[in-house]
Amino acid sequence: MTPELGIIEGFFGRPWSWAARREAVRFLRPHGYLFYLYAPKGDAFLRRRWRDPYPEEALEALGLFAKACRAEGVRFGVGLTPFELHLHPDRSWREDLAAKLRQLGQLKPDDLAILFDDMRGDVPELAERQAAIVHAAAETGVARRILTCPSYYSDDPILDVAFGARPAGYLERLGTLLDPAIEMMWTGEEVCARQFTPGHLARVAEAMRRRPFLWDNYPVNDGARMAQHLHLRAFTGRPSEIGALIAGHGVNPASQPLLSRVPLLTLAESYARGEAYEYGAAFERAAREVLGPELAERVQRDLLTLQDRGRDRLGERLATLRERYAAFDHPAAREVVAWLDGHWEVTDALVQTQ
Repeated sequence: MTPELGIIEGFFGRPWSWAARREAVRFLRPHGYLFYLYAPKGDAFLRRRWRDPYPEEALEALGLFAKACRAEGVRFGVGLTPFELHLHPDRSWREDLAAKLRQLGQLKPDDLAILFDDMRGDVPELAERQAAIVHAAAETGVARRILTCPSYYSDDPILDVAFGARPAGYLERLGTLLDPAIEMMWTGEEVCARQFTPGHLARVAEAMRRRPFLWDNYPVNDGARMAQHLHLRAFTGRPSEIGALIAGHGVNPASQPLLSRVPLLTLAESYARGEAYEYGAAFERAAREVLGPELAERVQRDLLTLQDRGRDRLGERLATLRERYAAFDHPAAREVVAWLDGHWEVTDALVQTQ
């Protein structure tokens, strides 16, 4: 069973361009990608400056993208992070939230996600505070589908290290408080899950009191460490049987919009082929479709270097690779060159300020 597939542009660092987003929607729609959630960490008006209204020019650009999505039959959504709003126990935030949603409502989004990821969460009554925020957003009627990402969106203990110890029973409490119609996002046993198993998803669904909506952090490469790698390999660890156990499958793509298409195509193939799926053959097919035969062959030969070795460990090979890919007249090859040149460099300081 193939669940609803889509893109969650939710990474740190340099966001995609509007042209790249439109082209991604057009290319991926025939492969079953049916929604696009716009939530880049680099859009301050959706995160740290969420209380500030969008400048008219930015809102107009976002509106044009929403129309482009609808023209392709793709759901358009916005992910709003009311940054650290849940740290305040009073409800004085209501008018600020309503004002922001009135402006976003001009876009007529199909989906609205209220995101609590990647900020402090070790506060009393966290689930109660966040449920109140999500319900207040839902009551505005801005979007037909409401989603939320919990502060602790994975079992991964790294979240407790980075954002404070999760309150006992947090996920269960949030699932109990939220309206059953609201989708809850989940990244798996790890922030960047290597696999999703039916047993794990069944346990999470029981805790949430609903099927989880997957926020899949592959092929994203947005951290200071991950930005050193191009994530190009085919999807593995997502057996087709999990399709019946989830509410949807959103993919957080890599910073490189064209190169991201290679693994994205393989996820759709994984669901379609089920037990007949072979990730090596799926990569070859996807690479040829996205890159063309010559560049696909070159990338396949360099896969260990591009994905595993890391740009910061290339040494003298960096210049060789740059010359090699600069010889290709292909936009995806230009992405490889730009990556080698540090165009998508991400620092810890950048992550902490977006």
